[in-house]
Amino acid sequence: MKKKETYMNPVFFISVIIVGLLVIIGAFMPEQFGTVAQSLFDFTTVNFGWLYLVAVFIIIVFLVSISISKHGKTRLGPSDSRPEYPFFTWIGMLFSAGFGVSLVFWSVAEPMSHYFVTPFPGLESQTEEAARVAMGYSFFHWGISQWAVFAIAGLGIAFLQFRKKRSGLVSAAIEPVAGKNKGVANTVNILAVIATVMGVATTVGLSFIQLNGGLSSVFDVPNNIGVQVIIALVMLVAYLTSSVTGLDKGIKWLSNLNLGWHFL
Repeated sequence: MKKKETYMNPVFFISVIIVGLLVIIGAFMPEQFGTVAQSLFDFTTVNFGWLYLVAVFIIIVFLVSISISKHGKTRLGPSDSRPEYPFFTWIGMLFSAGFGVSLVFWSVAEPMSHYFVTPFPGLESQTEEAARVAMGYSFFHWGISQWAVFAIAGLGIAFLQFRKKRSGLVSAAIEPVAGKNKGVANTVNILAVIATVMGVATTVGLSFIQLNGGLSSVFDVPNNIGVQVIIALVMLVAYLTSSVTGLDKGIKWLSNLNLGWHFL
């Protein structure tokens, strides 16, 4: 019975269909797809940018309030649970899985881009004030604000899954607000799958170009689609190896190696 329900899962089939259609459209009509995506992005940021800022501020206030209250000492797992990994390992996995190549590249690229092309029309580029604003924007994007958004999602899912022994789906976290309507739950989970796939695809796709650009600059490696395919295959092998070996081996050791390398 469980096997049949798994294969008839509407979340899986609808997500695959939508993601597949987006991939096909993007592959065969990249310019049109890019134009539409940019239009939707501009519409969202222009009309709802204020909502993002307010939401992030509320999330930060909420998390700080939780941390200093009596609930701040509540364990996400059972009451007698203890951390499975040392602090250094947790930090390594947190940065490697949470940021990865994005932080390595954009920690330099973002402040430099704001320094040369300032976000405010009246601010002169390549000045001391432009440098200050550029670093401020970078800290805003990659600092407490971003970690807070990660934390609120992880907190809700982890608390329900490991403390309450509930499902790890996003719909379970919003069930107290949205109710137990199956249609609403499936819609939320489908949107979560699509958002996750698109987010990962963007990060990974940009990493191919970034790595190829770095290799080309340092080692004169050709900067073309062929090299990027090879990079993708290498990353795929590394990803599959770390995933198959699990947290205790692959992901743990790769994260420790990654964090240790940056300290050198």
